[in-house]
Amino acid sequence: MMNITLARIDDRFIHGQILTRWIKVHAADRIIVVSDDVAQDEMRKTLILSVAPSNVKASAVSVSKMAKAFHSPRYEGVTAMLLFENPSDVVSLIEAGVPIKTVNVGGMRFENNRRQITKSVSVTEKDIEAFELLNELGVTLELRQLPSDASEDFLEILRNVTKSSRG
Repeated sequence: MMNITLARIDDRFIHGQILTRWIKVHAADRIIVVSDDVAQDEMRKTLILSVAPSNVKASAVSVSKMAKAFHSPRYEGVTAMLLFENPSDVVSLIEAGVPIKTVNVGGMRFENNRRQITKSVSVTEKDIEAFELLNELGVTLELRQLPSDASEDFLEILRNVTKSSRG
């Protein structure tokens, strides 16, 4: 089985913080963007992967392909950092048999239909449901921009913000 060093939700995917900070703390042979949307969009995929450092293999795959790779003998002992766009893809991957115990919530940009939870994380109703489901699946959700930041309980923050704005 593959060894996952970090599972992070960050819709910027591979960017400065990942390359300079996270990869040092969670050393990995490869960075894998796990997203059905990205895997199907050649242009976006090319752009995302073009910034990967030369010493780390980077790829963008669908959730089902990631599940297959995780269980494949071909990737036995390979260390990987997984980057996700949203919590729903993490739920799908866990349901496909990949045991993820902790998810780092890094960044989800603000758009019209989203509710801002922290300065770096904004969510849709679907995202909220997925985060609740991850919690039910026993996944620890930690809010942390940089490895040097204190780890905060993302679910607690999410519930406090959504409770107060629901009246």
